[in-house]
Amino acid sequence: MGKGGGCVPSKNRASIAVSDPDPDHPPPPQEQKSAAQSHNPAGEIARNLRIFIVYYSMYGHIELLAKRIKRGVDSVDGVEGILFKVPETLPPKTLEQMKVPAKDDSVPVIEVGKMVEADGFLFGFPTRYGSMAAQMKSFFDSTIDLWKDQRLAGIPAGLFVSTGTQGGGQETTALTAVSLLAHHGMVYVPIGYTFGSEMTNLDTIRGGSPYGAGVLSGDGSRPPSSTELHLAHHQGKYMATLLKRSLPRS
Repeated sequence: MGKGGGCVPSKNRASIAVSDPDPDHPPPPQEQKSAAQSHNPAGEIARNLRIFIVYYSMYGHIELLAKRIKRGVDSVDGVEGILFKVPETLPPKTLEQMKVPAKDDSVPVIEVGKMVEADGFLFGFPTRYGSMAAQMKSFFDSTIDLWKDQRLAGIPAGLFVSTGTQGGGQETTALTAVSLLAHHGMVYVPIGYTFGSEMTNLDTIRGGSPYGAGVLSGDGSRPPSSTELHLAHHQGKYMATLLKRSLPRS
C-alpha cells in the first residue's frame, strides 16, 4: 500500500486521512468554509490557496469528476478549487454529428496567461488511443510562452482521466501526460494508494489508479459510479491538503 506522507516534503509528517465525509451530502452552509479572503492571526488579509481544475470533457464524464474534485478541494479550509474548460478544437457541425451534448456555460474557458495565478493544478481529460485527447494537448501546446520562462515551474499538479474500457488507458493516459508537466517543471502529485481499501477492492468495476481519479465511460452512456466519484472527491481533498501544508497563504 502507498503512504500518503510520502508526497510531502518530510516523511515524518502524518499521512492524510482517507476517511472523507460523504461527498454526496455536503455540509450545511454554516459548516462550509468562509469567503475567499480572511484575516490571519497577524490581522493581515490572506487569500485562499487556489487549485485550478482545468479539463476537457466531450460527453460529460470528466466534467462530473471535475466538479466532484472541486468539492473535495473546497472541503479543506483555506483552499479553493476553480473550474476551467480548455478550448474546443472541433467545429460545431462535427460535434453535432457526434451527438456531443452542450457544454456547461457557467465554467469559463481558461486563458493561458491566467495559469500563473494558480497555486496548484488538477488536469482532467479523456483518452484517445491511450493518451490525452487532442483538445487538451492543443491547449498545452499553446502554453509555450509560459514554458520558455518556466513560469509554472514548481507548481504541484495532478491528473484525472476517462476511458471507455478498463484496458483503455486508465494508467497510460496519465503516465504519458506526465511529460508535459515535466517540461514545465511542475511537480506531479499522484494519489498513490491513499484512497485505502477501495484501491484494491476487486468486487466492483471502477476507474482510477495510483496516478489519479478516473471513470470508465463504456460507450458513453455509463455514468460515474459512486466509488469513482468518491475517489475524485478524495483526490481534490488530498491535493488541497498537501498544498496547504507546503505553501503559506499570502
